[in-house]
Amino acid sequence: MNITAKELINYFKEIVDIMEAEKDYLCDLDRKLGDGDHGVTMSIGWQAVNEQLNGKLAEETDCGKISSTVGMTFLNAVGSSVGPLYATGFMRGGKAIKGKSELTDVDLAAYWLAFINGVKERGNAKVGDKTMMDTLIPASEVLEVNFDREFIPAFELAVEAGEKGMKSTIDLVSKIGRSSRLGERSKGAQDPGATSAHMILKAFLNFAKVHV
Repeated sequence: MNITAKELINYFKEIVDIMEAEKDYLCDLDRKLGDGDHGVTMSIGWQAVNEQLNGKLAEETDCGKISSTVGMTFLNAVGSSVGPLYATGFMRGGKAIKGKSELTDVDLAAYWLAFINGVKERGNAKVGDKTMMDTLIPASEVLEVNFDREFIPAFELAVEAGEKGMKSTIDLVSKIGRSSRLGERSKGAQDPGATSAHMILKAFLNFAKVHV
């Protein structure tokens, strides 16, 4: 399969729509653990990205530049800790596909592995800490093990692993960030960061299936 630069832009536009549609849900999740603003934060970041997608990126043909600009734009728009995490992920992903106007199966696998490794290195969280990494680390591990020339079958398994990781946060005690102050009271609530991370992965899987 091949994903063009224009199609990559359209994928990011789908994320804009998803985060707007799920804003209240993400805020509801966050009220149980934190400030209750995760949905608003994601909305602000992705609306800023949307301006770039419809503006200076509209005719961009370098997939790497598109992803890197998405990351920097998100960082500049979002002041919370999630800003640097996603910025690093999208910029690392952009570096992996720099100069490419079309992305092959191999490019897509490299992109998402670089994205997740970037977030992981920047955040220093691990599986079990009740963060977005409970979604992303299992997804990357499964993608890396299962990828063999065809992206979608491996990414489908990765997204499933990410969903299991996301749901596992319900029974975890938060160990990082503001929610860690709740201690045992943080049990029973699904982590909003793990949830929005899964939305981003799932959206790309659905997008890629349409473009096979």
